Amino acid sequence: MAFELPDLPYAHDALADGGMSKETLEYHHDLHHKAYVDNGNKLIEGTEWEGKSLEEIITGTYDANAVAQSGIFNNISQLWNHNQFWEMMGPKGRDMPSELSNALNESFGSIAKFTDEFKAAGAGQFGSGWCWLVKDKDGSLKVTKTENGVNPLCFGQTALLGCDVWEHSYYIDFRNKRPAYLQNFMENLVDWENVASRM
Repeated sequence: MAFELPDLPYAHDALADGGMSKETLEYHHDLHHKAYVDNGNKLIEGTEWEGKSLEEIITGTYDANAVAQSGIFNNISQLWNHNQFWEMMGPKGRDMPSELSNALNESFGSIAKFTDEFKAAGAGQFGSGWCWLVKDKDGSLKVTKTENGVNPLCFGQTALLGCDVWEHSYYIDFRNKRPAYLQNFMENLVDWENVASRM
């Protein structure tokens, strides 16, 4: 069964007050995300990966030693990444549940230090990629960054929060100001209840 583009969990203009415009969501979700779905379906058709889950394909096609990942990995991983990304944001959920705030304080020393580390990871990712808050295999919380479509599944980690730092995620609203986009993401777009639910 072919993968499908999931609907956004909110209206295209629902994040506008938080700094992510309707136009950005129309381009990012309706065009970029859809392209990963369409290309991924074409690439896995007739292969051993047809009928497998997104997670199985991602972990099965990731090559830690490759200079560049395969087309199957790139498209399927980006499909998964974006599925998570939309759910991690929302017009509500600005209050951080105590379970999450306690864990962040314990792991990073303070919420402010975590926020700074997360923004620095995103700003410091050379070229396209993502920054993440992950729960590692030992249960610890860490901030990481990955290139292109690589994600925490590749390292046996659980993605709690991810921010897309490909230019298509921020150029319409922030032009080339990635740090300003990251600042706004953390202050106005994250659904902390969703993040906490992933723990």
